[in-house]
Amino acid sequence: MMPTIKIDLQRLKEKFSLPESWTNSIIFVLNILIAIPVFLIAHQNVVVINWPIHLDRIILFLLIIVLIQLVLRVFKTIIVLVIICYFIALFIGTIFGNYGFTRVFEDYRYMIYSMQDNPNPQDIIISKLLPFPNKSKISKAVNFSNSNVRNFAVSATAKHFGSQQQKGKNRIMIQCFAVFKEINSRWNYVNDPKGREYIAYASESIQHFSGDCDDHAILMAACIKAIGGTPRIIHTGGHLYPELLIGNNTDLETALYFIKEVLFIKESDHEQIHYHIDERGQIWLNLDYTATYPGGKFMREEILGALTF
Repeated sequence: MMPTIKIDLQRLKEKFSLPESWTNSIIFVLNILIAIPVFLIAHQNVVVINWPIHLDRIILFLLIIVLIQLVLRVFKTIIVLVIICYFIALFIGTIFGNYGFTRVFEDYRYMIYSMQDNPNPQDIIISKLLPFPNKSKISKAVNFSNSNVRNFAVSATAKHFGSQQQKGKNRIMIQCFAVFKEINSRWNYVNDPKGREYIAYASESIQHFSGDCDDHAILMAACIKAIGGTPRIIHTGGHLYPELLIGNNTDLETALYFIKEVLFIKESDHEQIHYHIDERGQIWLNLDYTATYPGGKFMREEILGALTF
């Protein structure tokens, strides 16, 4: 007969338990890290009451902290063990130049920054969880806060459609179209090194305006993000391309007017405008490198994954 192995859960728990003060500190820090993105999601989806000094938002944030704290306290032993293992993995990754503490900090900071201005911040988290090839590298390469990227995007808005950019809420859309025109009119398709996937930073691509589809998508997304637009990168299987968030059907009609009647009259003559409608009814306009006008023909229309910025 096989010997019976008895596991004393209480003794195992005591053996791996940290001092109470350490446990409380870890739980508190984890609570804050979770509460910030949860609050940003709740802030966009809970009705604003407009109390003085934003008291309703303060109460909402405190309520989220209390609820998360209660949940974390219930599972604190398991959570602390998981965090210890995670820190060990990050320490090893840092030593060997893989995914380490610096990358975690940058990814978290980028996620929070992106969620602040997004009308559906939960989409940022979902896009982080869904499969996407080279997701971490591509997210890092979209360095829209780089001064060279920002300066290039601003110069494109000054170079194109200047007389049309005073149209109120449509200013950002028209300026994004100016960025599209500048990039696509200069883009030179160049393959990656043979047998290797090379992902160029946006700040690198603006030096020569050359690269493959993922380099173009990264540059377009970074420049649009740098001037206040909301881009996303679509994965179709063997191809990546950028899209611009237009808004609802009324916004689409406005975009169609500017593309067909004002800004890209010759390029879009007798041509269709191509776009996707997501699960929330938001409209995303194709900005692929093969297009000569915003909403040009899809090179590949299928969507296997999307990264929203």
